[in-house]
Amino acid sequence: MHVAVLGPGALGCLFAAHLADAGTDVTLVGRPGEHLAALREDGLRFTDREGETRTLDVAATADPATVAPVDVVLVTVKSYATADALTDAEALLDGAAVCTFQNGLGNAETVAEFVPEGDVLAGTTTHGATRERAGHVRHAGTGETTVGRYFALTDERTRDLAARLTEAGIETSVTDDPRSAVWQKVLVNLGINAQTALARVENGALVDSNPGERLLERAVREGAAVARADGRDVDTETAVERARRVAHETASNRSSMRQDVEADRRTEVEALYGEVARRSLELGIETPVVSTLADLVRLTETGYDRR
Repeated sequence: MHVAVLGPGALGCLFAAHLADAGTDVTLVGRPGEHLAALREDGLRFTDREGETRTLDVAATADPATVAPVDVVLVTVKSYATADALTDAEALLDGAAVCTFQNGLGNAETVAEFVPEGDVLAGTTTHGATRERAGHVRHAGTGETTVGRYFALTDERTRDLAARLTEAGIETSVTDDPRSAVWQKVLVNLGINAQTALARVENGALVDSNPGERLLERAVREGAAVARADGRDVDTETAVERARRVAHETASNRSSMRQDVEADRRTEVEALYGEVARRSLELGIETPVVSTLADLVRLTETGYDRR
């Protein structure tokens, strides 16, 4: 199996590191810059959960045409960059299963604008990863991973991908209901991302303090109400407990949104808090905490140029 990882950020490098270490032919595909240059020149420095750091020989390129053909494309770019990334990577897509492992709602639908619906897979993971510096990624927390065909029934390619990830140390289950799985991951994100980004705390602070607990629980409860109104079978208490568990299991992780805010980068606030707030208005559900968190992150982004 030849796998292309579209987006060599923390999560993309985490997947690539595990796959490469298990002997899978994997290539990281990204935009030119310091991080990609470090990956190409020095290899992928990867710190595992035990704290051991080693350098892996993982191919990295800014030219997707040099990688094709591939069997699977894992999409790990930021949600707002999906369409542009897939446009640039058109040469990779022909005949490949394309699996989004992104935050937020609407990513699989965007992928389906570029490949047949039968080739669209949706993955979720609660593994935590942090980019320490250019070319160096740390595995900051283990979690659950799922994959499923978003518009069709499970097929052999889906099972093969789940098996390959599991063999590589990322235990992955196949789901026949990836839409609900995506929503479940969104609820975890709602409980963790903006709160840790705005407060500049690690994930564990949300389960080690009363303010953190309250912010996590209130955001997840609001999101769960929207998910149910959106047709998903979501149990609120289970969703809250799952978010707490992820925060605990990734206690030392800096959430992806916190990493973006600290680097003055655009966040995925719109695909997460913004989209949930938008749907809540359509469905007649009040989401004061989620909506406020969305506006606070938006406001934070407006201040980047003034720092």
